[in-house]
Amino acid sequence: MDDLYREIILDYYKSPRNFGRLDYPTHSCELNNPLCGDQIRMEVKIQRSKGSNLPAQAGIQIIEKIKFSGQGCAISMASASMLTEKVIGRETGYLHALTKDDIVKMLGIKLTPTRLKCALLGLEVLQKAIRGEN
Repeated sequence: MDDLYREIILDYYKSPRNFGRLDYPTHSCELNNPLCGDQIRMEVKIQRSKGSNLPAQAGIQIIEKIKFSGQGCAISMASASMLTEKVIGRETGYLHALTKDDIVKMLGIKLTPTRLKCALLGLEVLQKAIRGEN
């Protein structure tokens, strides 16, 4: 089973989904992992839910568009790519609830502590972007 997941990770690494830049993101953040050199930037366009008369900051916020860019190992790039597919169209609250275990499950392979940091970089960047941190 690990071989299947390794093939999936390589596919996401070689052909990342949602890779690039957004023209007008509402939120963005860029971080790097100095231990291995991985660098990821997430750009997100947040839209308030339809039917809400409240400002976007007060209403339910939906991830309308998302792109990532950067460079790094297969684990960090595949994880970021998979994550963008997982969160697009979802409420930002869903994103805040994602944990390390969700990312490990999404990847489907055992990770060493060093590789775990690579896998979690995209989640950290995305959560900080949504919170408005840089």
